[in-house]
Amino acid sequence: MSNSNKVNRPQWDSEGIRALRRHLGVTQRELADTLGTRQQTISEWETGMYKPRGASSTLLSIIAEQAKFEYEAIPPQK
Repeated sequence: MSNSNKVNRPQWDSEGIRALRRHLGVTQRELADTLGTRQQTISEWETGMYKPRGASSTLLSIIAEQAKFEYEAIPPQK
């Protein structure tokens, strides 16, 4: 897939994910259950080991919007 076909979606960083989780008032496990992933994955995102991609990133954005969470996501890297 060429870069021109990619959708511009914001990327989540570790601080944004942690802030969203705290805004929601949930544990890493509860956020993981909501996203359909493992608690360890949330921990790895929050420590910056990995970043959410694809559907996980989209779901985080949807959850943030529904929770009226104000955030500045990192623009996508080229």
